[in-house]
Amino acid sequence: MSSNSNKSQGTFNLKGFTPAGDQPKAIAGLVDGLKKGMARQTLLGATGTGKTFTIANVIQQVQKPTLVIAHNKTLAAQLAQEFRTFFPDAAVHYFVSYYDYYQPEAYMPVTDTYIEKDAQINEEIDRLRHASTQALLTRKDTIIVASVSCIYGLGSPADYERENIKLAVGDAFSKVDLMQRLVGIQYERTTADLSPGTFRALGNRVDIMPISETIMLQVEIAGGKIAHMQVVDPVSMKLMKVVEDYFIFPAKHFISDVPTRERAVQTIEAELKEQLAYFEKEGKVLEPERLKRRTRYDVAMIKEVGFCQGIENYSRHLSGKAPGVAPDTLLEYFPHDKNGKPEFLTIIDESHVTLPQLHGMYAGDQSRKNTLVEYGFRLPSAKDNRPLRYEEFETRVGDVIYVSATPGNFERTESAQIVEQIIRPTGLLDPVLDVRKVGQAGSYKGQVHDFIDEVVKDVKTGGRVLATTLTKKMAESLSEYLKEQGIKAEYLHSDIKTMDRIQILTKFRKGEFDCLVGVNLLREGLDLPEVTLIGILDADKEGFLRSETSLIQTIGRAARNSRGRVILYADNMTGSLERAIAETNRRRAIQEAYNKEHGITPTTIEKNIKDITEEMQSDHAKAVNEELRVDEKLFAKNPDKLIRLKEKAMKEAVKILDFETAAILRDEIEFLKNKMDNKADK
Repeated sequence: MSSNSNKSQGTFNLKGFTPAGDQPKAIAGLVDGLKKGMARQTLLGATGTGKTFTIANVIQQVQKPTLVIAHNKTLAAQLAQEFRTFFPDAAVHYFVSYYDYYQPEAYMPVTDTYIEKDAQINEEIDRLRHASTQALLTRKDTIIVASVSCIYGLGSPADYERENIKLAVGDAFSKVDLMQRLVGIQYERTTADLSPGTFRALGNRVDIMPISETIMLQVEIAGGKIAHMQVVDPVSMKLMKVVEDYFIFPAKHFISDVPTRERAVQTIEAELKEQLAYFEKEGKVLEPERLKRRTRYDVAMIKEVGFCQGIENYSRHLSGKAPGVAPDTLLEYFPHDKNGKPEFLTIIDESHVTLPQLHGMYAGDQSRKNTLVEYGFRLPSAKDNRPLRYEEFETRVGDVIYVSATPGNFERTESAQIVEQIIRPTGLLDPVLDVRKVGQAGSYKGQVHDFIDEVVKDVKTGGRVLATTLTKKMAESLSEYLKEQGIKAEYLHSDIKTMDRIQILTKFRKGEFDCLVGVNLLREGLDLPEVTLIGILDADKEGFLRSETSLIQTIGRAARNSRGRVILYADNMTGSLERAIAETNRRRAIQEAYNKEHGITPTTIEKNIKDITEEMQSDHAKAVNEELRVDEKLFAKNPDKLIRLKEKAMKEAVKILDFETAAILRDEIEFLKNKMDNKADK
């Protein structure tokens, strides 16, 4: 685990923002709770009240490194961008699974089907993961925004920190010594362009691209010493700065020195011998052959190069931990006191969704691993490469603040206090609710015709309408029926590709159609201030999509417009409906009282309506793309240069978590490379 020694003494300083509405009260309440030793608190913040800004103020006051856990990559990226805005001088990093595609290793005995691990690693996200761990080991003013991947095994922070290379002008280093040290921490030598975690030798100079950076460190060696070091741009080769010293961290999180690897090899071979004896005793023939072939190959790779594919399955041997002991995770990289007590703050965002993920990861992983071990695909120790159990997670985090507009029973039970943040600085109210009987009990036709009448009213006054259904098929059918009735409508659900979803939302905001029909995609994360009406069909069909939490989240989508209202179609008043209606009306009453006291007139949020893909692009990416308008001419003249420029733009977009732009540029790069190959073939 990380200690506080050798860390820079940076502090969290919010720039240019002032709390408003309910925020000052919520900030004071949470900070007071932390000072009183409340280990678990909940921030119950209504949609649009600025919960993230409240948390930023809490971080500034407690001055502790902070882990923020979100339930998906997109939300994590959004939060990281917000915290970077609030703390421009702090180290705000993004830590999520580095797989673009991931198929875990598995075996299905019924069909005798073995599925080999298949993964496509996103190198840029891997670089950001290294940037996260390095910041935690070197700075105090660090915020890591992570997905639940933060509870998976990561490798020992002590080994990771110990194995770094410190380079300083004047240090005794030959070129061979430096290259050997780099190979020892899993850097790869190349003669081509550098990528993170690679190096090349040119005369008396060694060029290195650190695993967490996209810059090039040039190290000049003369007379057996480091004579000069400078940082340059790898594309333009422009000098960025001259440095006197520089730390190079390992290219892999699972890193170990030679003695550790030798000890690990011995214990792996001992476990293999024991497991083979077990299979023999059980009279099994195929399983021991599988296990022997795979394990011996992996051991040979660890001996020769210090690494093998799937080395995380041997993490228990490399760490020296006892069987069953929890693995090291990102949590161990955060600071702890001399007694091992966590000295950082944990924020669990959208806790009603994130907590169930944290609770459920271990069981699913163990079920798959048990089968692999039983049938000879892995040693039993592979089961210790796993996510944390929730109770293990609990003991590894310090003070925790759950954040949600709809906290569940777990948060309410665990929290020493629940701090409410209901008032919006804009004065906007929770929407007016209207519960209507379907008319023909249980008839889908009745609610649809009533809803159509309401859609026509809102569209005439320039409003936009959302409709939520229970199934994808129902969403598609309703969309088609609305079109037949002369209403411009489209549907939106998880089968639609990401970029197509973005285009649909853009057209909706621009008014190219008036009604958007969806399933559960309309609950969280959509900022559509033009929406004046939401129709919740079959609101009394108790279940996940019509639970109290889901209903409140859906209703909240209409809280960004002063005309916002929601119609709930229901023949029966379920418990979820009663609670959702009561909570919405309670919040509306609080806001109304505040508005009256302060003379506030609710005003609809005004947000520029432009192509959402443009909104997602960083200014830097736009500028670079503007320079690349002459792609065809440059491609004809120097295709390699064009590709390098595109790659630079992609990396800059990733650096600020603008992944949509990065994905577009990545596809362009692939297209250009294929075009080059086709040109060469001709």
